Amino acid sequence: MDLSLILFAAVAFLAVVLSLEGVYNLWASRHSAEARRIAARLAALAGEPPAGGSAASSIAREQQSERLPRLNALLAQSGPGQRLRRLVNAAALSSSPAELLLLSLGLGACGLLLPRLLGKPPVFGLVLALVLAALPWWRVAGRARERVARIERQFPEALDLMSRAMRAGHAFPSAVRMVADEIAPPLARDFRILFDEMNYGVPANEALAHLAERLPIADVSYFVVAVMIQRESGGNLAELLDKISALVRERLKLLGEIRTLSAEGRLSAIILTALPFGVGLVVNLVNPEFMAVLWTDPLGQRMVGIALFMMAAGILWMRKIIRIRV
Repeated sequence: MDLSLILFAAVAFLAVVLSLEGVYNLWASRHSAEARRIAARLAALAGEPPAGGSAASSIAREQQSERLPRLNALLAQSGPGQRLRRLVNAAALSSSPAELLLLSLGLGACGLLLPRLLGKPPVFGLVLALVLAALPWWRVAGRARERVARIERQFPEALDLMSRAMRAGHAFPSAVRMVADEIAPPLARDFRILFDEMNYGVPANEALAHLAERLPIADVSYFVVAVMIQRESGGNLAELLDKISALVRERLKLLGEIRTLSAEGRLSAIILTALPFGVGLVVNLVNPEFMAVLWTDPLGQRMVGIALFMMAAGILWMRKIIRIRV
């Protein structure tokens, strides 16, 4: 083999390896765990907020940078718009309610037009539009539910930490900051916002009310009301926090027992919901002509529509039965 060809191949191989190593080093210098840790330490020494903490940034600047402010303001004037705002805040999303609403309308329009382009009956377009329009809110609701469940598990620990801090002589804002620094996310984010609001001059009662709006949890509402009453009438706040923490732990214990006892009902609801669709899919694969009557005949289309409506009503009814609030 020609020596020059071997040298060229070796040099090319070495160049590729060095290029890959250079790209990796460039990526690691900015995005690796060590680089993020060093950047966080430098930011802390400089008195700047941490890179991942949107709560530590300027609250006014964060609110002003919201996209589609006019449409969000218009939505905030109505009751449903305020509920959407609370749902988005509970999920801690960067998207605004107006953006999610426009996305939902766009997906619904696509679902409504797609069956017509494919030559399917209008009932399919209506069902697909409802399903696609509900997808963004289903995702937001799932994330909010997961985040709220994590916060509920963290909240007693945060109350205990605040109680110990206040017994050690710390003031209430200092105890809130300790929770923001010591407790893991996602609860740390909301307590960081609470501390920043009080630190920036927002009245304590108003900042606590904002915390209750961001976290639609009964335990947080109890905490907010208790602190507001204590600030006006006086009393031992540390002892009060201990009692609230014990109450929250007992409630979570009872809720766990109820979920265990209602697990069979939830499983039955899932099976009953999925069974008609599963049977219809299997029958359609085995004998498509037998199921084609439901799509082609007008009476079959009406039957499908009525069946879907009755299934939706049954799903809501079963959900109300197995959903027990504590």
